[in-house]
Amino acid sequence: MATFAIGDLQGCADEFAQLTAQIGFDKRPDDRLRLVGDLVSRGPDSLACLRKVYALRERLNCVLGNHDLHLLAQAAGVSPKRRGDLDAIVAANDAEDLLTWLRHRPLLHFDAERNLAMVHAGLPPEWTIDDALSEADAVQQVLRGPKYRTLLAGMYGDGPRQWSPKLRGLERQRFAINCFTRLRYCDRDGSLLLDHKMPPGEAPPGATPWFAAAGRASRDTGVVFGHWSTLGQVQWPDHNVRGLDTGCVWGGALTALDIDSGELHSLACRAHRQPG
Repeated sequence: MATFAIGDLQGCADEFAQLTAQIGFDKRPDDRLRLVGDLVSRGPDSLACLRKVYALRERLNCVLGNHDLHLLAQAAGVSPKRRGDLDAIVAANDAEDLLTWLRHRPLLHFDAERNLAMVHAGLPPEWTIDDALSEADAVQQVLRGPKYRTLLAGMYGDGPRQWSPKLRGLERQRFAINCFTRLRYCDRDGSLLLDHKMPPGEAPPGATPWFAAAGRASRDTGVVFGHWSTLGQVQWPDHNVRGLDTGCVWGGALTALDIDSGELHSLACRAHRQPG
């Protein structure tokens, strides 16, 4: 049995099918998948992609990405901006099943046996893995409960930018969501820099990839993440992380990582979108 982690799908249903066939997942019923989030949006068929993932739900773990949360907000009627490419999901006859399942996905998955966490974007430098699990659980409980629309409506915004255990309510929840689903860079003081998407080396002075932040409390736990298609490489052994968003929707590749062997499998993708 093998367990594969796969990067951001972003509505690229055909590429997802091709990659799972390439790694032999379809022929080995005991194999398992882990998906780093952003199942939908920007690609050619988000509905087909979400349906394929849902059909495999007994064989995979999946964390929520920022585009998945936006889909939930749009379906709930609380998103500040409608994305037309998500309308087909909201209008689908199986939308309730798909969206209810998606709303119950975690923000953070932790494999204690392998000491390996999976998150869509990142973790702030102050959090241990136990802190991250606690903060994720607090948000997940609301997202899965009757007041989820209030959470989805209030998650938009860049602040607060710095962690404090004194944060409460929606501010604390928004900070956690921004870390788990949007983070790439931190400033020297650990505050979140959410506007920058460029690769390391092109970032403004003082900006450090979240995983390279000095004194990062989660450093002893391996982390698999997505979200950062311009990162430039997958393996960052000095920081105990692997970034699996290799830009499938932008004409890069869709990447699968064999979690136990460390082997990478890559499928070249045609560009469905152009940056900007």
